[in-house]
Amino acid sequence: MKTFLLLMVLSLSGCSWFHRTKALAPSPQLVVTGAPAGSEVFVDDVKNGQAAENGKPQVLNVMAGPHLVEIRSGSSVIYREQTYVGSGESHVIKVLSGTSRE
Repeated sequence: MKTFLLLMVLSLSGCSWFHRTKALAPSPQLVVTGAPAGSEVFVDDVKNGQAAENGKPQVLNVMAGPHLVEIRSGSSVIYREQTYVGSGESHVIKVLSGTSRE
């Protein structure tokens, strides 16, 4: 009986070894820095909130691929950048007042 139980435990514990999952790559991110206080961040024409205050960067999880990042103040676009983020990558958008990178 003890031998049977030991064989059952060993066979069941071995099953989990075959079903291990691979670690997922981290979500692609855009990190927006330097946007003026009160401005709004848009990615692909979708509002993603206010620019972070106190000099903290705003971290946005996005899908892998090309993106258009705009910083808007009211109805004016004050910064625009076309960028690409690969799977698991993090891309920093440094907002330089009065300029754009396309």
